[in-house]
Amino acid sequence: MIRKAPAFSVVIPVYNAAATIEATVASVLAQDCRDFEIVLVDDGSTDESLSVLRALACRHDCIRFVSQANSGVSAARNLGASLARGTFLAFLDADDTWEADKLSAHAELHAAGPGIDASFGRIAFCEAQPGKRLVPQVFSTVTAGANALDSVIAENPVCSSSNLVVRRTAFEAAGGFREGMHHAEDQEFIARLVAAGHALHGIDRHLVNYRMSADGLSANLAAMHDGWRALAAPYAAQVDLRAAEAVYCRYLARRALRTGGPAREALGYAAMGLRSDAARFLADRRRGVLTLVSAVAALAMPGGLRRRVFA
Repeated sequence: MIRKAPAFSVVIPVYNAAATIEATVASVLAQDCRDFEIVLVDDGSTDESLSVLRALACRHDCIRFVSQANSGVSAARNLGASLARGTFLAFLDADDTWEADKLSAHAELHAAGPGIDASFGRIAFCEAQPGKRLVPQVFSTVTAGANALDSVIAENPVCSSSNLVVRRTAFEAAGGFREGMHHAEDQEFIARLVAAGHALHGIDRHLVNYRMSADGLSANLAAMHDGWRALAAPYAAQVDLRAAEAVYCRYLARRALRTGGPAREALGYAAMGLRSDAARFLADRRRGVLTLVSAVAALAMPGGLRRRVFA
């Protein structure tokens, strides 16, 4: 029997995530909106991930899984999207979780605004503690209305692909995630999507729990900065890149403080942002001034204390 296509296809790339993937999938299965399928993509894991995925698919009819040779997270997401049947693609990383109203909140937004092609909510950034429930440390913010290209370039409003829901036709029209990028690949896709005229709106509700790790991929701030410069360069004629870089460096400084990385790294990014465009760095007084003061104060604090103070 051919099943009706679901409203949402939840695409989860998996690489060596045996320790977290069951909790991630459980947060999808707990959604109050039941109109979804889950597509799990094993990206050549070397741990027990594939066995876990196989067991999950056996237990739940809404789950499908596929395995590929290790090709990177963008290739894994694109493969999952190519197998999806839903009207909307909802991406989720294998170590993050959703609140139970994640999909229903997006369904409500898109029903009210049929011209909206992509959406996101607020993220709770949580300190990674093995075996423990994710506890929010700080929340992202969401501005009203459509997100302009300059704001998308300066400071990724979506924050993580775990927060992104996009109409499948818009995803395909934009060309999917750029394969071969290891940092900022989600922001690069979102910039390309918005630049092509697709509307991106936020939902001012906490919908995603993001697992922070001081030694994780997203904590490699220098690589994130390089990735940002690569994604921003094509938009030099449309966006003031010096002003945008000031905001992005402010974000990296705050990220360094939250993850408890080297204190001089946070101060270095704050100084870089001020050199790029001091007015734009300080335009948001709460973030600008507080980030600068915190980066200086962090020099006298150990990493563990910085994570608690600046979370």
